[in-house]
Amino acid sequence: MEWFTAPDYWLSRIVFQRGLAVLYFVAFLAAALQFRALIGERGMLPVPEFLRRTPARATPTLFRLRYSDRLFAAVAWGGAAVALALAAGAGDAVPLTASMLLWAVLWVLYLSIVNVGQTWYSFGWESLLLETGFLAVFLGNDDVGPPVLVLFLLRWLLFRVEFGAGLIKIRGDTCWRNLTCLYYHHETQPMPGPLSWFFHHLPRPLHRVEAGANHVVQLLVPVLLFTPQPVATVGAGLMVATQLWLVLSGNFAWLNWLTIVLALSAMDGSLLAGDGHVQPQAPVWYAVVVCAVTAFVLVRSYRPARNLLSRRQAMNRSYDPFHLVNTYGAFGTVGRLRQEIVVEGTDEPVPHEGTVWREYEFRGKPTGVRRVPRQFAPYHLRLDWLMWFAALSPAYAEGWFGGFVERLLVNDRDTLRLLRHNPFPDAPPTHVRARLYLYRYTTWRELRATGAWWHRTYVREFLPASRLRTPADR
Repeated sequence: MEWFTAPDYWLSRIVFQRGLAVLYFVAFLAAALQFRALIGERGMLPVPEFLRRTPARATPTLFRLRYSDRLFAAVAWGGAAVALALAAGAGDAVPLTASMLLWAVLWVLYLSIVNVGQTWYSFGWESLLLETGFLAVFLGNDDVGPPVLVLFLLRWLLFRVEFGAGLIKIRGDTCWRNLTCLYYHHETQPMPGPLSWFFHHLPRPLHRVEAGANHVVQLLVPVLLFTPQPVATVGAGLMVATQLWLVLSGNFAWLNWLTIVLALSAMDGSLLAGDGHVQPQAPVWYAVVVCAVTAFVLVRSYRPARNLLSRRQAMNRSYDPFHLVNTYGAFGTVGRLRQEIVVEGTDEPVPHEGTVWREYEFRGKPTGVRRVPRQFAPYHLRLDWLMWFAALSPAYAEGWFGGFVERLLVNDRDTLRLLRHNPFPDAPPTHVRARLYLYRYTTWRELRATGAWWHRTYVREFLPASRLRTPADR
């Protein structure tokens, strides 16, 4: 069974597993702190209602057995606890079967959340975390050497993430082909970070270098993952460096960090730590299970692989309700202008031309022009992200935006916890409205003169002044 394991990757496995466990913890934490307002029993898109109108086969989840907010909280906080234990090394402190069970518990719990999360959980990094977490179940612990087949599957996943993202760009927006997308991306990305303003103001030739380097790392470097060491390690290192650049320039939840963790699994740890760590041979039952899983994943890879070769390449798509083998990609199109929805309220009985409207401020998405964007990634602010999509098209707001406004009109505690500032702390507003603005970064001169990081211009009304319906309205 010597062919089955790669002892030189013992350090790579430890780093990968601990990093993945930390990201699992962040994901469960975000679910626990945000679910009541988003998908809770009295949320904008309640889970019980969703389960009633969807077949069980399409959305497998533990919540099919029963749903309550208390149970969801137990699942989220329980997942966070297991993830912390694995991050602290619990997987190596127990027998192999128990370690696999712990990783399987994380996968089942998070799958149960994603499959009831609806539009709030429709991001590619949800499927990426689930697919990575599924493979982690079979990566073993200190009782066995890292299985070569699972290490290969992790590289295949990383290849699809990077190569898929590269193809969707080169096939999509013309600005990727003429290397000008970075003229706009740092300003128009969903959630800028504290350094994004500075990245945007880099010289345009450097932006072209950024775009060109992106093509090299995403279209050429992934092939190096399947070459002998140390070439594969060099390729993975280039991916890590690129992802760290993205971490500095924006907020993309755990997408960049999970890609980094995957890349670390492809690095030969013996180059740093030597090969003196001796691990027992794998038991036969474990080898049989890993071989079966490998065959299953390779068969399921047909559709994602075909998608990569298709001229109509889909982006961030799952081919089964378990999110086992998916296709990935990001920013096939880059916006040239940034629009933001500004939500305002008033406590006046009847709004008029001179009404004073006060703004609600969000945690991550730009609202106040003098506020420096914050760093939140790998934490995911789901409401802020959906507000960015809603500004692109009102279709993205269907189903939840009206419920969001209704909850502002009653000062719903759970909803207000998702915001940075509530301008009506003592009593709810009588009316709420939403307006669409065009945002752009200020210049160096404007920043020095005004202290504002953004300049905004009114575009149009997004939602007219609205109030709660009364019996007299019916």
